[in-house]
Parts: sequence; C-alpha cells; structure tokens
Amino acid sequence: QVQLVESGGGVVQAGGSLRRSCAASGRTVRNMRIGWFRQAPGKERECVACITWSGDRTYYADSVKGRFTISRDNAKATVYLQMNSLKPEDTAVYYCAAAYASYLSDRHTNYDYWGQGTQVTVSL
Repeated sequence: QVQLVESGGGVVQAGGSLRRSCAASGRTVRNMRIGWFRQAPGKERECVACITWSGDRTYYADSVKGRFTISRDNAKATVYLQMNSLKPEDTAVYYCAAAYASYLSDRHTNYDYWGQGTQVTVSL
C-alpha cells in the first residue's frame, strides 16, 4: 500500500504563487509515476501535470504550460507542483496521484493511489 500526503494548498490572489507537495510512503516509491490532478465544481477531474520516476519526462496541460512546474525529489519521496501566475480559473481541489508505471498518463483512471485533496482558491 502507498500513502500520499499533500500539503501547501490555500487561498492566493490572482497572479500569486503556491507550492504543493506530495509525500509518498509505504511501499517503495521507485518506478512510480506521479500526477497532479484538479477538479472544479461541475467539471471533470483533469490532469495538470505528471512526471516519470526518473523525472526525465513530464506532461503539462495546455492551460498550465509556462506557469506550473512539476518536480520530484526521490530521496525524500516527494513530488512538488510549483504554481505561478495563478488565475481564478485555477481554483479547484488539487490531488496528487501515483501508479507503478514507466509511461506518462493524463488519465485519472490510470492512477491507483490518491492523496486527500486540498482546495486551492485564487481570488481576484
């Protein structure tokens, strides 16, 4: 079993920044793909960024390219999501998710382990 514990959500003004963290524990985190997802009220859960175990490949949704950066520190079993130039439309509950797979995927059905989710609110 794998546990994912998230931190770093909150309220920020438009144009501001937040850094989210996702710490994994339990079974080995080697070879785990990690993704950050978000879900706004009335909308489907969407992947905003994901990263391979080695960090050599990343994926970003078009809506966040150039503003969000995903990174990982395998020694700490932690993945980060740096969110800059936040917009009100970034408001959502953000989740980190993991799966034992070497390829990238933006489909939430391809992830087996999920964090608790944290609200991020961007105000005008």
